[in-house]
Amino acid sequence: MKDFTKYQGVIPAFYACYGEDGAVSPERVRALVRYLADKGVKGLYVGGSSGECIYQSVEERKLVLEHVMAEAKGKLTVIAHVACNNTADSQELAAHAQAQGVDAIAAIPPIYFHLPDHAVATYWNDISNAAPDTDFIIYNIPQLAGVALSVPLLREMLKNPRVIGVKNSSMPVQDIQMWRDEGAIVFNGPDEQFVSGLAAGAIGGIGGTYAAMPELYLKAWDLFYAGRLEEARQVQDDCCRIIYKMCSAHGNMYAVIKEILRRSGGPDIGSVRAPLASLAQGDGAVVDQCVSMIREAIAKY
Repeated sequence: MKDFTKYQGVIPAFYACYGEDGAVSPERVRALVRYLADKGVKGLYVGGSSGECIYQSVEERKLVLEHVMAEAKGKLTVIAHVACNNTADSQELAAHAQAQGVDAIAAIPPIYFHLPDHAVATYWNDISNAAPDTDFIIYNIPQLAGVALSVPLLREMLKNPRVIGVKNSSMPVQDIQMWRDEGAIVFNGPDEQFVSGLAAGAIGGIGGTYAAMPELYLKAWDLFYAGRLEEARQVQDDCCRIIYKMCSAHGNMYAVIKEILRRSGGPDIGSVRAPLASLAQGDGAVVDQCVSMIREAIAKY
């Protein structure tokens, strides 16, 4: 039986790191890895939604992962999201991720065309076959991918011994129980239900706002496993309020988060890539409010 302890914990979704020219910045990638490692997170989820993967080339995604691994290998669990909207590019990224020594690869289903379950299964298995010595995690995010994981599809995928679980970003917490019941490990995706996801049996969390306030999610984790559930809920409530404030800006949430990170003393990792919207006029006030809310919450707990 496999030992999944390396996946237990708080795993921030890694942000795209750009230089002033808008190109991927290896130096800023490494700086963000070091920053998060120093915070005490369990691992990193690289190349997913937070990494702006659909706006990066295959070569850029390889470059990001190479510099993440240069800093993180042997120190942090690394899950590399490798899905592209065609099988060949996805397989290339999967083989590259295995060569880099990642702990697992992950993939969303192909987007735009709504493929039947058997085609999605073929796509995922073809990707997994390109990294035959690496764990595979299904990324279920139906609200963005337009395709939802089903119990029959999960059962089919679990016939592949490399498939270990699901990064579940659907909103119903019930889905976590359903995937667990089929024998999969599950990572909670929606940050707003981190504690609820743990209560439903998630092995850990992978989230897009974790890196902006890792101290709070780590605290919620510790309180939950200490049995101090009311206190864990209070931390979760504060995280939710901060997320709601982030989402009140006009710019893309990741543009807001990156500026929060910079103003909080973290590394400068640039802005977001077009067509994502950068910070708009007036968003600076939202950023400042978020920075203040995060500092107050950390001080409180």
